[in-house]
Amino acid sequence: MIDPALLARIVKGDQQAFSQLYDQSSTLLHTLALRILGSREETEELLQDVYLEVWRKVSRYDIGRGTPVAWLITLTRSRAIDRLRARGARGQQATTSLEQSAAPQVRDSGPSPFETQADQELRLAVGSAITSLPAAQQQAIELAYYEGLSHMEIAARLNQPLGTVKTRIKLGMSKLRETLRHSWDQGDFE
Repeated sequence: MIDPALLARIVKGDQQAFSQLYDQSSTLLHTLALRILGSREETEELLQDVYLEVWRKVSRYDIGRGTPVAWLITLTRSRAIDRLRARGARGQQATTSLEQSAAPQVRDSGPSPFETQADQELRLAVGSAITSLPAAQQQAIELAYYEGLSHMEIAARLNQPLGTVKTRIKLGMSKLRETLRHSWDQGDFE
């Protein structure tokens, strides 16, 4: 958990606070970006851009709209999806873990040398929670969150009714929240 007061210190130009924010969030953001982009090199470039944007625009963070970690995840996810779309616009194949033959390497990559024991446990818990979902819910969530597709785009790709896609995503997210909340309440990530 990232204390909102840390962001307030960064607004004032506190480099130590920024370093602390990086230490607390970089593993999570790296994992997310790697999952979306499928390339370590591109992930590293993206995170450099994200943290630069955080340093420059941290004053725009609004605690009323969510936690600091939610803001960082949203920023990272948005920028990663922007890169996927730009890749597609340049005529490159914009694939994600659902379509790549190298997906198991990205999905099952071991812990990085910078990952703490708590980070490893959290990564494994999230991965386990996602794989415990029914395949249809897992697929809809991955298309929405890792490819950035809208509900309508997912419905078209899967040839499913829009309402079905929305329900799958909602049910899947509820199950993930419940599963992870249970793990969190048990103190598994401390």
